[in-house]
Amino acid sequence: MTTRPPAPSRRALLRAMAALPATALVLGELPGLLGTASAAAPASGSATRYTIVPFLNSNDGTVNVYQSDDATDFRLVKASAYTPPSNRIRDASVFKHTDGYYYITYTTHTWQDVSTTIGFARSSDRANWTFLYDYTVPITNLSRAWAPEWFVDSDGSVNVIVSCSPTSDEWIFTPYVLKATNSSLTAWSSPVALSGIGSNHIDTYIVKVGSTYHAFTKNETAKYIEYGTASSLTGPYTISKTGDWAGWGSYREGPSVIQLDNGGWRIFFDGYGDGNYYYSDSYDTFATWTAPKALPTISGTARHFTVIKETVSGGPTLSKNVTRSFQSANYTTRYWQEQSSLLNLPVVTSSSTSAEKTASTFTVVAGLADSNGFSFRDASGNYLRHYNFRGRFDANDGTSTFAKDATFIARTGSASGSIRWESYNYPGYYLRHYNYQLVVNATDGTDLFRQDSSFVPVAAWA
Repeated sequence: MTTRPPAPSRRALLRAMAALPATALVLGELPGLLGTASAAAPASGSATRYTIVPFLNSNDGTVNVYQSDDATDFRLVKASAYTPPSNRIRDASVFKHTDGYYYITYTTHTWQDVSTTIGFARSSDRANWTFLYDYTVPITNLSRAWAPEWFVDSDGSVNVIVSCSPTSDEWIFTPYVLKATNSSLTAWSSPVALSGIGSNHIDTYIVKVGSTYHAFTKNETAKYIEYGTASSLTGPYTISKTGDWAGWGSYREGPSVIQLDNGGWRIFFDGYGDGNYYYSDSYDTFATWTAPKALPTISGTARHFTVIKETVSGGPTLSKNVTRSFQSANYTTRYWQEQSSLLNLPVVTSSSTSAEKTASTFTVVAGLADSNGFSFRDASGNYLRHYNFRGRFDANDGTSTFAKDATFIARTGSASGSIRWESYNYPGYYLRHYNYQLVVNATDGTDLFRQDSSFVPVAAWA
């Protein structure tokens, strides 16, 4: 068995998780960058897919493509997937257009170089990319054009937010918006500065919730990611959060914000000051955030990326309102079993007692907090939930906290037919076995963790 990772601090997460509304925040019907139409666990047979296209800490001449089903554990799709003619690509932003293609826009030069262009490429499969063109941003006396970021508005218009600096002071950046004037993304409106954010801000990333535009932007002097809002894409924005307002620290850049399946929001950012790549979650519309954590596996490798979220076919399939037993994917003689209200993983065989078989049989029902998720009921009517990161069975007390604790999202497992069960209110945390007990731990991105957290639904023992 594996060594159990240290239990995370519950206090910091509880403060933010408790604020999760009963009705999750949703984005409008947006094609592409801002993801699916609503925040909900993927339906049976479908899956959530997050894609990033970062350049590498060791090489800014190419990008890798990674994907994840939980926005935490990113797996390599293709290494060195795209190298542009300039042999330089940084800060790649990706989205899926209504024409079915994936597009990236990116910085075409190193941070030392003077350049007024941003690059464009597209792909039909996210793995193989075709160079389209370099676009010269038409701003008089422009010195640098950096870190272009896609933004698709609720009316379907496609925009790029690009950080630009004048020749008079080449290190003072101001965010500008370019709006596509044709569907092929080859013609752009004249650049318009985002008012209210002001100069000396770079890597501006925008999401829209309802009628409000939310901007996350790096103050290039203070090296903090700041936050502001506006009622129009071009502003005026009011910067209301400065300094270390979210507890992310300084020397942070490249923010990218996406909505998770449970309705919360996740920000990713490049901790270039210490070489890590971080994420942090909010459940109160960006007011407070969980303590930042380094992304497993790719932290230290990936640099400045944005994220797209899609719902795709091929996810785990499991019927509801049926009884099932759950077999460990890597300890195939062992099954979930309730013992003194706790969930353990003993050996179960045909010669096991009737009581042992009943304790290893569970009714699969719709998730208490999300009907696309799953909850598990024992023979007495109690529900599996996590408590202090331990799997246990309790009576439903009707609270939203209990509903979330007892809801799990189905993710594809490590073995054929297996499923990993992600905690609904602790994204990136999974039911996994440790010393033949079922606990809820944060994924560490290893294959062994995926095996320890994978279980095969089988015919019920009882």
